Amino acid sequence: MRLPTTVREMDCRLTKRMASRREPGLHHTLSAVEEMAEGTKLWWGAAAVMVWAGGWKGRKAAVAGLTALTLAQLVSNGVCKQVSDRPRPPKEWIPHDEVEDRPDSSSFPSGHTAAAVAFAAAVAPSWPLAGAVCAVPAALVSVERVQSGAHYPSDVAAGAAIGLVSAWLARRLPQQVLRRWR
Repeated sequence: MRLPTTVREMDCRLTKRMASRREPGLHHTLSAVEEMAEGTKLWWGAAAVMVWAGGWKGRKAAVAGLTALTLAQLVSNGVCKQVSDRPRPPKEWIPHDEVEDRPDSSSFPSGHTAAAVAFAAAVAPSWPLAGAVCAVPAALVSVERVQSGAHYPSDVAAGAAIGLVSAWLARRLPQQVLRRWR
């Protein structure tokens, strides 16, 4: 995958700058959130809490969030990563040992970001407070993906776009199907 020079230059500068910032409190928070989000554990846990505590509104939000998350992962990991072959940021840009824990798959797009944004964005219309609460770890996951050296900022931006489109589709497609059956 070939990006315009200005995007590549911006990716290079931002990746190096973010990876070199190592405030201990922020680093520990980002690492903890990423660990919880690994394998979508954080989002499944959030959905379980919504179902348990939110009544009908919580169940509707949880289903929308998990549907959008699944769609985002299919698109980002099942399609986009398979057709793009973008290498991860070079190890020499990342001045810490987290660079050793990166996956071997294509860097483009960020599947973690796609899933996180999809979940939070799909939850928000049904339960705005829960959507706002979920947006915080979603944003932290996005920042962590660049700070850890796993992704370029443009990978994260593409993942966020996939997440937003997935959330929109997860909320709109069932309505369209029901209208056709009436």
